[in-house]
Amino acid sequence: MYSVEDLQKIVSEAVALRSKQLLDKTPIELYKPIHYSLEMGGKRLRPVLVLLGYNLFDKEVQKAVPAALGIEVFHNFTLLHDDIMDKADVRRNRPTVHIKFSENHAILSGDAMAFEAYKYFLESGSPRLPEAMKLFTDTAIEVCEGQQFDMDFEKRLDVKEEEYLNMIRLKTAVLLACSLKSGAILANSPEKAADQLYEFGINLGLAFQLQDDLLDTFGDQETFGKKIGGDILSNKKTLLLINALEHADPEQHASLMEWIKKDDFNPEEKIGAVTEIYRQIGVKELAEQKVDAYFNRAIEILDEMELEDVVKQPLRGFALNMLTRKN
Repeated sequence: MYSVEDLQKIVSEAVALRSKQLLDKTPIELYKPIHYSLEMGGKRLRPVLVLLGYNLFDKEVQKAVPAALGIEVFHNFTLLHDDIMDKADVRRNRPTVHIKFSENHAILSGDAMAFEAYKYFLESGSPRLPEAMKLFTDTAIEVCEGQQFDMDFEKRLDVKEEEYLNMIRLKTAVLLACSLKSGAILANSPEKAADQLYEFGINLGLAFQLQDDLLDTFGDQETFGKKIGGDILSNKKTLLLINALEHADPEQHASLMEWIKKDDFNPEEKIGAVTEIYRQIGVKELAEQKVDAYFNRAIEILDEMELEDVVKQPLRGFALNMLTRKN
């Protein structure tokens, strides 16, 4: 079995090599933003999950590296377009691609990344590649569905918790689940085990996104890699805001609505005021309970898998380290 550190090294080296090769292609203005995006780093969670899923059933993880690259390039493509839609200026403590280059560059280079992702995935030699490709394609569409729901929510103040959880399942969790399951499929795993890994990934992804929401409001910018309070400034319908509107007393509700409707405000003042209301209502604790519930369910699913504990240990450790509050 490979350790998580071994797999992270394999992924980092593969991404660095492919990223460097992009600078030899023309037109260079198309590929420079892609190179910049991949060189920004990140946790490489999804490609490592591909290799972890593969390594549960096969030792030759190098065979799954092309699929891992495909997943990582696709994920970074979604970030390029998300940052444009969210008007985000910072990603991983560096200017976002559309700020560094331009919106047009980010859109076109992002389009190219989507197709590059498929090209990398097709390099996998498994006889079950069509099955893995179908899963990847279905997942890519689901991610777009999740993004559309997220955009739709911007115009609404009546978003329910169930709707929000479905949106983050599509926008975030399905790609984590796909990463694990596609690795398992390429390693010719039993169908039941691949399905269990998918459900593990869904629950881990939900916990991960809810934790990300918490960090956006209550985290530290240097370690988080993005400006704190961005969700508050954009009135993003996170679980924090949804629960705040639902559980606020009349005075708190009126204050929240006033901040939501304001077009002219001091950003730091708004972040501070809304965060204080969140603290008063206790939405941070409510969200943490959800994080714990989804994370614990993921571990239960892993425990139910008919594999030796020593084989499952790298994935268990990786899941623990994924959640900042679990470190």
